[in-house]
Amino acid sequence: MADTTGGVATNQPRKSSWKYIGPGIVVAATGVGAGDLVATLIAGSNFGYTLLWAAVIGCVVKISLAEAAGRWHLSTGRTLFDGWASLGRWTTWFFVVYVVIWGYVYGAAAMSSSGLPLQALFPDVMDLKWWAILTGLVGLVFVWFNKYAVFEKVMTVLVGVMFLVTVYLAVRVTPHLGDAFAGLLPVLPDEKDSVLNTLGLIGGVGGTITLAAYGYWVNAKGWTDSGWMKVMRLDNRVAYITTGIFVVAMLFVGAEILHSANVAIASGDQGLVQLSDILEKEYGDATAKLFLIGFFATSFTSLIGVWHGVSLMFADFVERYRKQRAGADDKALTGEEVASGAREKSVPFRAYLLWLTFPPMILLFQGQPFRLIIIYGVLGAAFMPFLALTLVWLLNSSRTPREWRNGWLSNGMLAIAGLLFLVLCIKQITDQDWGSFF
Repeated sequence: MADTTGGVATNQPRKSSWKYIGPGIVVAATGVGAGDLVATLIAGSNFGYTLLWAAVIGCVVKISLAEAAGRWHLSTGRTLFDGWASLGRWTTWFFVVYVVIWGYVYGAAAMSSSGLPLQALFPDVMDLKWWAILTGLVGLVFVWFNKYAVFEKVMTVLVGVMFLVTVYLAVRVTPHLGDAFAGLLPVLPDEKDSVLNTLGLIGGVGGTITLAAYGYWVNAKGWTDSGWMKVMRLDNRVAYITTGIFVVAMLFVGAEILHSANVAIASGDQGLVQLSDILEKEYGDATAKLFLIGFFATSFTSLIGVWHGVSLMFADFVERYRKQRAGADDKALTGEEVASGAREKSVPFRAYLLWLTFPPMILLFQGQPFRLIIIYGVLGAAFMPFLALTLVWLLNSSRTPREWRNGWLSNGMLAIAGLLFLVLCIKQITDQDWGSFF
């Protein structure tokens, strides 16, 4: 029998169980893209194991953010966008500008990243841009015709591939465990910009709009009330422990193969192709091909994860706008609506899917416009402090039932996350070539 807490219907608490795990795997797979793996590899190649502690802290920060997003959805029965809208119209404007510009540029980047390993595996078949277009179309068709349950199963299989490949590589390079354990001590490298490099590693791995999408995947799983809170928290911890294993494994590879040999790789996704060449020379063709398969799984999970999760968020935004225009008395957007699966078949969901897929193909042929890339970089840097600080606002207010408001630990972690991402946002803005922009 259901009771009520703060006016929101809740069921009896479910016992946390491994059989429920799902949304966490999805958010972990989506959040860790090829660019994150390259950043970790470069950290390993530049500093060895020195920044291992920073990678671990980064995962803890993401646990706090995703837990807060999931807690909002389950404790209030409302979606995160509905919470943002209650803070003022400025949040809506920020979200709209963000998803339009970010989605346009990200679509091209995700398709290119997914196409790169396929081109490396099958070099004589077709050019990179055609591989990129193919992956985008496959992602579109897959998300268009499948609901969350199938999406989660496919993501879980691809995460399994990522996990096996990264752990195999970490073992294959024979890490120096003594040095690795020493890397858990919080020490900064004695180099220029070491603080910002360290903050970048903490903030960069697995941290995107997909952290905000976590609550939507929680609802899509069928978890819609506070009775699922323990389950969600277990699910979330599993997600970022998995992320931590990915990150540590790639840092091991960077420290052992690149740092010890003083080898540099490119900062973009092309760096992973370079790594496959190095692996082929060191460990043979089979290891190199296995790595490229893991590279594809990493990139493609990010692609279909964004195609699904951000499209759900966009559909939520459009639904609230529609209710507002219709003068509806109750404009609240609920988790029950997401759980029904109707949003995944809605026109706004599919319209954003098309936006992520087809307009970005222009960038694959023409290159990425300079001014657009600058705006994209600034918006991307601004989203994480926006997410952290709005969650602090929402989860300390009367919008959240008292039982589920932030405690001192949650407030501390979210405040640290907000400040961290704010520093990185300012750094990103100041690093842009604004002189050329104007």
